[in-house]
Amino acid sequence: MKRTLLLLMLIIAAWGSSIIAFPPSLLAAEESELSVLAEGQVLQDRRIDPPKDLNGHFPFQVPKSKEEWEKRSEELRRRILVSTGLWPMPPRTPLNAVIHGKVEREGFTVEKVYFESMPGFYVTGMLFRPSGKSAPFPGVLCPHGHGGRLQDSGVDGVRKQIVLGEERFEASGRFPKLALCAQLARMGCVAFIYDMIGYADSNQISYALGHRFARQRPEMEGEENWGLYSTQAELRAQSLMGLQTWNSIRALDFLESLPDVDPARLGVTGGSGGGTQTILLGAIDPRPVVAFPQGMVSTSMQGGCTCENASLLRIGTGNVELAALFAPRPQAMTTANDWTLHMMTDGFPELKKIYGMLGAKDNVDCTPMPQFPHNYNYVSRAKMYAWFNKHLKLGLKEPIVEEDWELLGENGMSERERERAPAALSVWDDEHPAPQAKGDEFERRLLAEWAAQSDEQIQSLWPTDANSLAEYRKVVGGAVETIIGRTMDSVGAVERTKVGKRDYGSDLLFTDLITLPDHREQLPVVSIFPREKAWSGRVVLWLTDKGKAGLFSSEGTLRPEVQQLLKNGDSIVTADLFAQGEFVNDELPTDRNRVVKNPREFAGYTYGYNHSLFAQRTHDVLSLIHWIRTDGHNVRQVLLVGTNGMGPVVAAAGAVCGDAVDAVTVQIDGFRFAHLSDYRDQNFISGIVKYGDIPALLALNAPKKLTVIGETGEQAPVAERAYKAAGGEIQWISQKDGKSLPIH
Repeated sequence: MKRTLLLLMLIIAAWGSSIIAFPPSLLAAEESELSVLAEGQVLQDRRIDPPKDLNGHFPFQVPKSKEEWEKRSEELRRRILVSTGLWPMPPRTPLNAVIHGKVEREGFTVEKVYFESMPGFYVTGMLFRPSGKSAPFPGVLCPHGHGGRLQDSGVDGVRKQIVLGEERFEASGRFPKLALCAQLARMGCVAFIYDMIGYADSNQISYALGHRFARQRPEMEGEENWGLYSTQAELRAQSLMGLQTWNSIRALDFLESLPDVDPARLGVTGGSGGGTQTILLGAIDPRPVVAFPQGMVSTSMQGGCTCENASLLRIGTGNVELAALFAPRPQAMTTANDWTLHMMTDGFPELKKIYGMLGAKDNVDCTPMPQFPHNYNYVSRAKMYAWFNKHLKLGLKEPIVEEDWELLGENGMSERERERAPAALSVWDDEHPAPQAKGDEFERRLLAEWAAQSDEQIQSLWPTDANSLAEYRKVVGGAVETIIGRTMDSVGAVERTKVGKRDYGSDLLFTDLITLPDHREQLPVVSIFPREKAWSGRVVLWLTDKGKAGLFSSEGTLRPEVQQLLKNGDSIVTADLFAQGEFVNDELPTDRNRVVKNPREFAGYTYGYNHSLFAQRTHDVLSLIHWIRTDGHNVRQVLLVGTNGMGPVVAAAGAVCGDAVDAVTVQIDGFRFAHLSDYRDQNFISGIVKYGDIPALLALNAPKKLTVIGETGEQAPVAERAYKAAGGEIQWISQKDGKSLPIH
């Protein structure tokens, strides 16, 4: 084994050497002779189809058992946290909450609130408290969705809604989100409605940037001063959705901290974009005991705004399955004549099934209301009031009827005036001035501080012994598994179709097509088997940027390094990974990711629903490893090699393949994901820089024997520490030294 590893190091290090001339008996491998597909045949691979977008179909496949669901739930919660940049959870810094400006209304009071979810980043909102009742009260968090907490339907608009039965009162019905909070307070709940980023008083990041972003901003790119939606932000899992989700967690922290709130009786409800926040918060935070996610639990459109999407979030899942993570806690919703229209036959039956599996079949409800458009109207709110009355144990007599109330501020304000948050409705005033930090400079600083905090947190996990290595693998390794999106356990069955076998000089050359039925993927494969010397039982899986043609010279002969391995008794396997070789056509370029047909240049619209090209190629490596290990040839050892651009892919595969390979050799040549400048680059993969870039992938290969070309241990200290903690062997070969090593 050691001899083979040393040989590999020498071979790969000498990659730039001139090609050795072989005897005439070694046949040339013309490109057509390496083809697996017949003329006119195309690969039956679903990845060739256009990428999925937010308007696709997202069915919920209910697991067969409670145990399967528990495992799936853990994976999904980690996916949400990784995609929003909250894995591991950031430290909860002091909120420094300020409550002021109390206003009395019949049965409740209203106060203004602001606090810091991160140092210098403010959450603003309004706090509705019961009056004339004894504390402690249940607390209800109310993420408001699009339109803002000050959304005004206008006089004409609310009158039309009254005629159609959508609203009841002309005054409070104009402001349905405030009407909801007022009614909850009258029922005996403390309700907190907080501004989504860019709405009302939350203007440190603008509404236009938060919810109408459309074009990449060159001035917000770069490794030093990046902004939201940039390649650097995506590489660090920084998104508006992540910031908003963190604000929701901190808003629940604030609500829970109030002395008149019962922390054992917390609920959350919001409509539209607030429904999305309700789904996510309920999925990752155990504190809410009841939820009403209105208007977004659907197998259809998943949320059209940039604030509702994040790279990695919905790959292989959707809002219905994410909502199921709230089970068995009680959860209800209504449908409308929108993307929720078919929930009663596609989505809700699956929710009922998962609740039944968990022994809580009565804890989920969905009321069809196809007569109404997309809404959180008076009728839907009435359903929520009854649901919360029951599950927050309010003990109120039903039906609960929402009553009118005297509005805050002046009547008759225009919508434009209300959008500007007039004094009577604004959190900010002369005694509580709005923060001056805002705009591009604030955005850059916020993301830089977020990244610095994350870097410090990840670096604190660097292993020093077996226990800390286990924790590093749990946190960083777990994140990488989510980012890559596949492990050896999830490869599934691999079927081989034998295509060709022929003499190749003194060796045998096989062409095969392997198929993964579970994933509907295919790979064209070339294998070369030695005949001059008895097979060693070792298989070298060697991958390059040119696919299966990469192990052959421009003259069509095998590269000398490969030929030497064959003479040593090893067999060689190579393949066209996705978007290489026989995959390539005019519609499938090899040098960049394909993005969805959305005019807004936001990575989350593509990578929130689809694996990146880098991840897909990593999946292919895992498929090839699985095939080699299970094809019935009594393989003793598998050596994994990635050169000429495929080193990072192979390093990623080694990081998630466990002990399925015995040794890994990768040519890195100083590559770092952090140097990428375009999210459409073929090597782009969301979140990877947050968790340590290439050095982290190398570290996660421990304790497999690892050879790294074009790097030194000083460039990847976490890998050095991981291998020391694991008792594994890692060797570094710089390009300068590598070129001086001869081939033996």
